[in-house]
Amino acid sequence: MTLPVQKTARFDSEQDDYLQINAPILADWLVRFLREEVLERRGIKNVVLGLSGGVDSAVVAYLCARAFGPEHVYAFRMPYKISSQESIDHANLVVDDLGINVRTIEITAMVDGYISNFEPEISASRLGNVCARCRMITIFDQSAKVGGLPIGTGNKSERLFGYFTWHADDSPPINPLGDLFKTQVWQLAEELGVPPEIIHKPATADLIKGQTDEIDFGITYRKADRLLHFMTQGYNQEKLIEMGFAPEEVALVFKRVDGTHWKRRLPTVAMLSSTAIGEYYLRPVDY
Repeated sequence: MTLPVQKTARFDSEQDDYLQINAPILADWLVRFLREEVLERRGIKNVVLGLSGGVDSAVVAYLCARAFGPEHVYAFRMPYKISSQESIDHANLVVDDLGINVRTIEITAMVDGYISNFEPEISASRLGNVCARCRMITIFDQSAKVGGLPIGTGNKSERLFGYFTWHADDSPPINPLGDLFKTQVWQLAEELGVPPEIIHKPATADLIKGQTDEIDFGITYRKADRLLHFMTQGYNQEKLIEMGFAPEEVALVFKRVDGTHWKRRLPTVAMLSSTAIGEYYLRPVDY
């Protein structure tokens, strides 16, 4: 008797079950993470974050309100003169829902003080970097004012693509979303009760009318996240193409990740001794 040969189902590159999260458990875990890192390890009770009107900062605001109580969360809206009214309105939805502290500090004068006097022909990408760094100056100064700790809002997809301003968006010492792909942040947002208009709108840096993250990338977050998942598991380009992913999309994702390694590391120090900080000289506990 000949036994039937079992056929292995072909991998479907359009499905992403492997990116699904247990959102209720994850939300509770991240709340505990924030409390441990801020309250227990550092002895700080207040937190500060930039509230852009996007889903990432909204999710962080909801997590912080659960972790510390809304009275200990200080959110800052920091629009530039070309920021959209929609971004401000969506930030207000979060504030109204959570009852957290909020203040609007417009950064136009900060940014234009440099641009108008010295760089009037600045490009859009450079303008974005200047805005991001002015916002981080504000966040850290306001943290000092209220005795709080800045909380980061960048997700894993952005970090792997290098889609952030070095020493700006990535500067806060605590980041609850840094190991979550964008598609997973959307799932967590649904669980936390983030307003749907924030969850479902196209992600944007809000610097140019009509600009979106996905237009800048040349690929959607959902497609990128599928590839990034396997890439970070050690799959090479040839294997991913064999699995059914589009060759041009595989190449795009690998190029973006390979070209931004430096943004995910501390500054490269010339090592002159065996006690170079962060290279050889590593204490087991450094707090």
